[in-house]
Amino acid sequence: MSSRKLKKIEKTMDAALTYEDWAEAAQEHDEVSGAKRWRHVDQSRQYDYAQIRLRLDRLRSLRVRNDYQGLLFTLNEGIHGNMGGMGRSSLYRRAKFGTKQLIEQYIDEIDDALRYLADLNVKEIDIQQKMDFFYRANICFGRSALMLSGGGVLGFYHLGVVRTLLEQNLLPRVISGASAGSLVAGVVGTHTDKELTRFYDPANVHFEAEKEASAFSRMFFGKNPQIDVSDLEQIVARLIPDLTFQEAYEKTGRQISITVAPAEPHQRSRLLNAITSPNVFVRSAVMASCAVPGVFPPVTLMARNVHGEAQPYLPTRRWVDGSIADDLPAKRLSRLYSTNHYIVSMVNPIATPFLNGGKERSQLTRALGSLGVGMGREMLNFYRGVAQRQGDNWPRFNLLLNGVHALMDQEYSGDINIVPSFRFFNPGKILAHLSEKELMDLMEAGERSAFPAVESIRTCTKISRTMEEILHRFEYGDLRPQGDQYQRPRASRRRPAPTRSDREAMRETGSQRLEKAAAAGVPAPAPKTKVARKKAVKRVAKKAPKSQGRSSRSSGAKGKDSEGVSDAA
Repeated sequence: MSSRKLKKIEKTMDAALTYEDWAEAAQEHDEVSGAKRWRHVDQSRQYDYAQIRLRLDRLRSLRVRNDYQGLLFTLNEGIHGNMGGMGRSSLYRRAKFGTKQLIEQYIDEIDDALRYLADLNVKEIDIQQKMDFFYRANICFGRSALMLSGGGVLGFYHLGVVRTLLEQNLLPRVISGASAGSLVAGVVGTHTDKELTRFYDPANVHFEAEKEASAFSRMFFGKNPQIDVSDLEQIVARLIPDLTFQEAYEKTGRQISITVAPAEPHQRSRLLNAITSPNVFVRSAVMASCAVPGVFPPVTLMARNVHGEAQPYLPTRRWVDGSIADDLPAKRLSRLYSTNHYIVSMVNPIATPFLNGGKERSQLTRALGSLGVGMGREMLNFYRGVAQRQGDNWPRFNLLLNGVHALMDQEYSGDINIVPSFRFFNPGKILAHLSEKELMDLMEAGERSAFPAVESIRTCTKISRTMEEILHRFEYGDLRPQGDQYQRPRASRRRPAPTRSDREAMRETGSQRLEKAAAAGVPAPAPKTKVARKKAVKRVAKKAPKSQGRSSRSSGAKGKDSEGVSDAA
């Protein structure tokens, strides 16, 4: 009876159109299957429950006793995502909704403690201690990244995944994409949340899907393997505005990275973003990352120079499909952005058969899979060596072997893997035209495939999201200290640069602080430079009434000093 009921609930979960409907069915499934009881029991071999319980009780006790320094010391002892093994992926697969209640309570307590310390009066813990702790803890705990794989037309599946994460406020700021994934990363990185809503209208994306599908059809069935690149250029131009990586970051605050592979031998792939290549056009990077060898010609990257003009970037180098070299660039993201937790949306046909989408595989299956991949790599190494000795006699075969070897020699999984179910679409559709219904089915498949991962992502990223919010308040918001009250910690060098909205928030916060100081009769420091003082005078003169502006100008140096206070922060 329970087995029949579970199957009925699973059908309801599969048919759910919203996450709320899916979550309700998932919790009912846990109730019937017994997973809810498993969640409420601390004991398990999969993690050190005794250590987690001890730390949880200690944190609660310290907060109740208002032992601020003790709380700070205890958090310093171990604020990382895998304390006592609680980050183990199998702990998030046993139940349909959530994990061990002890783990969730511990993470909630850490979250509350961090917010409590951030808002604590500086008389209890001075600002320098707070800043040192939060910046260092942020580096130690790390950040999450979303990695979007290649996969041709199937890349539109990523749009569904992104939509679910956006609706749940769980979309990471660090996003990478390769090949088809680069197109979605480019779209997400150059549009605000409000602007992204139009991309879920079937009429807006169907034409682009058909264009890309026709390109792949000609790739395999056409007479001329080198097709007109203008098709791809039109797709990219419609979807992605003419922005550089730096301009895109300024607009959205998202740190997107796009992988490109070299067209020439003896070169290395590159990860293009606002840190490594701020002046490169996002369109240009997407064009290169989508340039499938033998289908699209290699691409020369373009960048904006100091005069605002477009010019070639590394003009002697050309670039092709990024998924060939580094579909999921986890190591590079870690080095650049301090990421250590990876959410993978995978539609690469080469990798999806070997990923389980969150289901537990037996040890024998895992061992056989690893053995097969290892043998395949060794065979490719042998044949690639033979082809390379032949040199230019086998150019196409050499290119093919190099590409296949690069594809085989990659890691295609992350901490949380979102993988499509094959019943939603036929992988062979990558070579065919998609109807409007098939396109929407593909995007809906992405949305639904992300539903089971939402609670895992919410739990595993909660502390890092809170840390990001607190540091943003310290840098641009209500917790921002006066410049002479602290020394910026060394760990702050790993923080992202301020965006346009961050700088506006900083100015607004500074003005509010000065208004409070003026109301309290506290003198604020004057601008340190002549330029700053002149700007302050102009700004206040614009805001002041005309009569007041005339009296201020006639008041001489004294008036300048008092007006200069408005721009001090």
